[in-house]
Amino acid sequence: MTDKFREYMQTVTEPLKKHWKLPPLILHPFSDAGAPGKLVESSRANLMMQGLLPAGEFSVDELDRRLIDGRYCEVRMLFYVGRDLLRWIGQCMDLAGRDEELSLAGVQAQSFARLLVEDPPESVREKLNRWGVADYKAIFSRALGLNAVFSEAPSCESLTTDFIRNYYRFADAMYLLWQRASEAAEIGRDTFDFDLYASGEYSRMLEREWESETE
Repeated sequence: MTDKFREYMQTVTEPLKKHWKLPPLILHPFSDAGAPGKLVESSRANLMMQGLLPAGEFSVDELDRRLIDGRYCEVRMLFYVGRDLLRWIGQCMDLAGRDEELSLAGVQAQSFARLLVEDPPESVREKLNRWGVADYKAIFSRALGLNAVFSEAPSCESLTTDFIRNYYRFADAMYLLWQRASEAAEIGRDTFDFDLYASGEYSRMLEREWESETE
């Protein structure tokens, strides 16, 4: 190891000393009108197949079809959530690219993904809980995992039934592999802060700001 390389490694492993305000994370609603019904049917079908609910007149094939329909709907929903997350990560990377300390520290896309999944600000956790999103870690990591593989929302016909049925296992593995593909610095809420908005909420906030500026 050369002296220059050793000096560089000491630089990038130094703890960050400032506090950064990141761009807001804005989540858009999923627009598939039939999604809620399919998700309910899929959940009930899963319980019936496990013997936790009476199957009634439904055949095993019909229950499996309902399960697959719902799981595919979940794949699409998570994929589009991942699009919003990647848009935010890209904005964070723009900020990091203009900051010498963050660049030297090795902050990369995976750093901001880990911040979001593992250590978001308390205000973001509280807002997600108010929205009823208890397992946000699984939702965000799986959304990013799917986007690490698919550039567009995959059609049902392009996926095997085994993948759709067990997509969450694949998405978990995809996220972990994407994280391990880079030696990204670990960052946390002690040095990074950001806000979370639903798209409609953020639009109304901007409208109020614009109105106050024109008064």
